Amino acid sequence: MTLRLGTRGSALALAQSQLTADAVTAATGRPVELIEIVTPGDRSSAPVQRLGVGVFVSALRDALLAKEIDFAVHSFKDLPTAEVPELAIAAVPRREDPRDVLVARDGLSLSELPPSATVGTGALRRIAQLKALGLGLRTTPIRGNVDSRLRRVATGELDAVVLARAGLARLGRAAEATETLDPALMLPAPAQGALAVECRADDTDLVAALSALDHPATRAAVTAERALLATLEAGCSAPVAALAELGADDELFLRGAVFSEDGRHAIRLSRTGSPAEAGEIGRLLALDLLAAGADRLFVPAGAGEADQNDAVPGSAQ
Repeated sequence: MTLRLGTRGSALALAQSQLTADAVTAATGRPVELIEIVTPGDRSSAPVQRLGVGVFVSALRDALLAKEIDFAVHSFKDLPTAEVPELAIAAVPRREDPRDVLVARDGLSLSELPPSATVGTGALRRIAQLKALGLGLRTTPIRGNVDSRLRRVATGELDAVVLARAGLARLGRAAEATETLDPALMLPAPAQGALAVECRADDTDLVAALSALDHPATRAAVTAERALLATLEAGCSAPVAALAELGADDELFLRGAVFSEDGRHAIRLSRTGSPAEAGEIGRLLALDLLAAGADRLFVPAGAGEADQNDAVPGSAQ
């Protein structure tokens, strides 16, 4: 029987969904049909910061619960941190490179951009870290898919844009990055570069079948990062960043940071532990950040404007 995979209709969402569909067919022998679902985020032209957490996944989840599709593929960083009991993350495939990249005119690197160069990004996390570098760069909010963002650099409208490397890689365009940004300069968003394969929790046969795509190291890393985010209760409204990596000694190393929006203040801390304790590592690091004053750098989600997410229509990363 053919499985129905729900996906947004952007080029990137379709690309990562097709990659997942091919992997499911290879693992199970079952054909997979892609079903395009239009989300509220795709229909809206509002600024990213006003859209809210989950705006790109709610329609997919509604279709899942209505049994219009069998499973869905999300960019994991799009998902709200609150669990939905009726749904299960059956697989977290191997993560793409989670780092951010710069795509700049004339092949320039970040340090080579002239003062007052205009860099496009809609994410507070990226804006704060760019400002913190003290390079005198100007930032401007942007919406649109990867093609439209790159086009604004090619036409000279912008000097550069900052994007997730994973998105470019899944579109086969990673070579267009002029610099891959060191996490010491630009720490990624929690779960950046990871996918979540979600289905109904009571569809136990499908949960078991999809689990063949699960990559334990990626799941542990993302669990730690999202636990940090959930404990901070910041949603995506604050400049919050996190990256967990599994070392050669099988120890999970989690870095987390919270920034003031103007980039003048930052709290960066880390913790290590066993992958089996990933959620607790994230929770404890968030408590460390709060104890160090992180709560004074942002307004928790719900207390101000709608949450800000790094994701944009057509980008999904």
